[in-house]
Amino acid sequence: MSRASFAAHFKASAGLAPLAYLAQLRIRMAARALVDCDARVSEIAFSLGYASESAFSSAFKRIVGEAPARYRRERRQG
Repeated sequence: MSRASFAAHFKASAGLAPLAYLAQLRIRMAARALVDCDARVSEIAFSLGYASESAFSSAFKRIVGEAPARYRRERRQG
């Protein structure tokens, strides 16, 4: 199966292109980690395969709408 064929079938099934799905999955995992554990943002970023904290923060903010540190702070306060 070609990449284009796979991507079309994946999008039809999942509603998102494969890379968009992967990005959202990684960010959902990061969001859970930000609230549930005390690891630094950079540690979470690297554990999810981001090359830098900056790349992770940009992706997180693009998908979630706020910076990872702010997300953590607001979710932990109550």
